[in-house]
Amino acid sequence: MAGYQALPLELLAEEFAKLPGIGIKSAQRLAYAIISRPAEEVERFANALLAAKRDIRFCTCCQNLTEQPLCPICADEERDHHIICVVESPKDVTALERTGEYRGVYHVLHGLISPIDGVTPEKLRIRELLNRLQDQSVQEVIMATNPTVEGDATAMYLAQLLEPLGVKVTRLAFGLPVGGTLEYADEVTLFRALENRTAM
Repeated sequence: MAGYQALPLELLAEEFAKLPGIGIKSAQRLAYAIISRPAEEVERFANALLAAKRDIRFCTCCQNLTEQPLCPICADEERDHHIICVVESPKDVTALERTGEYRGVYHVLHGLISPIDGVTPEKLRIRELLNRLQDQSVQEVIMATNPTVEGDATAMYLAQLLEPLGVKVTRLAFGLPVGGTLEYADEVTLFRALENRTAM
């Protein structure tokens, strides 16, 4: 960062630059925007950050982010708890929920298997998924990992783990582009991918 700026402004911009998708120039714009706001607004912003970090936890069932022990989807008795859709991140749950068509529940892995990045199966929420299948009430597990090398490897690994349990394992049909991500797919594409899922 340029040395002509006030040090607190530089430090603030450096923190913003650590966020995904935020380059140096965007970070500087954000830092200037914060400084130009009234103190009460900045305090509300800071309190919102602290509250989110303090109060958000993992759902004890699906591992999605929530304020309560169970997220609203897992707590909803109207949802079909016999179908679990496995996704990489909470952002993917949001994307699939936008379709308004899926009525099952989710399981969030919080990552994908990627040995080159040091992400092994043990670092994902796979054990929690296996625990959910112990009571044998789940009839189908939908692999909704992204159509990337890591997403496919994770889906295949899980399919092999689940095969002995006798649960039906399916994969989203990909009208999604190879290498694309669920987060940025439109609702119609996601709905068709869900509708046309295939057995693994």
